[in-house]
Amino acid sequence: MLELDKIHCGDNCDLLGQLPRECIDLVVTSPPYDDLRTYGGHSWDFFGVAWQLKRVLKPGGVIVWVVADATKDGSETGSSMEQALHFKRLGLNLHDTMIYEKSKAHVFDPRQHRYKHTAEFMFVVSKGKPRVFNPIMDLPVVNSGVVHKVRQRLPDGSIRSDRTVTLGDWQARGAVWVYEGGVGHSTKDAIAFEHPAIFPDALASDHIATWSNPGDLVLDPFSGSGTTAKAAKELGRRFLGLEINPEYCAIAERRIAQETLELEAV
Repeated sequence: MLELDKIHCGDNCDLLGQLPRECIDLVVTSPPYDDLRTYGGHSWDFFGVAWQLKRVLKPGGVIVWVVADATKDGSETGSSMEQALHFKRLGLNLHDTMIYEKSKAHVFDPRQHRYKHTAEFMFVVSKGKPRVFNPIMDLPVVNSGVVHKVRQRLPDGSIRSDRTVTLGDWQARGAVWVYEGGVGHSTKDAIAFEHPAIFPDALASDHIATWSNPGDLVLDPFSGSGTTAKAAKELGRRFLGLEINPEYCAIAERRIAQETLELEAV
């Protein structure tokens, strides 16, 4: 078993092979996709990683797989959906297809003959029914306390309207999560920007809060700048980060050590 609460530097398939079966509660990761970044020239084996993740995931565990597609020769690659469907072929559930929308405006280039891509997939894959679901209730309800009649269209076309619900003060957000991206927005931690492709701290934190409980073990097999590991630590989870690039391992370790010093100072 690998040492917990640490970034391990090496090939992720080799490192995953050192973990026992069904030991991981949650995976939150964004793997390299479609050669949009070089990441120091390192390659990786999707099929090997996918098989290993199924092996180490606990029953009821969840994988959050954040990916997008490149456009090559006028066509999107579709590799994101192919990966999601492969997880299904391995016997896992495609529990939800969520969207990470980047709120900052992007320059539109009419020569591309398509709208600018401003979103990525967040595939939520599970081994059976997710064991944990802590929905983020951050949408205020205007008519709080009002009894609302629930209307549901049935398969035969008829409408069921015999149920009611009393609206609370807050309701859960939808499956499209919006975050600011880019330098100065994804994180306030300047060390992270030494990595060429980071995702927002809040994205990792929100998924960890949703699909795990304090004390659970969270894994990122493409640790990069250590965003998932840092968020897991802040939320009281154990963590494992795997990263093949020694420079990125050093970045992640510095971020986690920096956080420790900040907590000790408080």
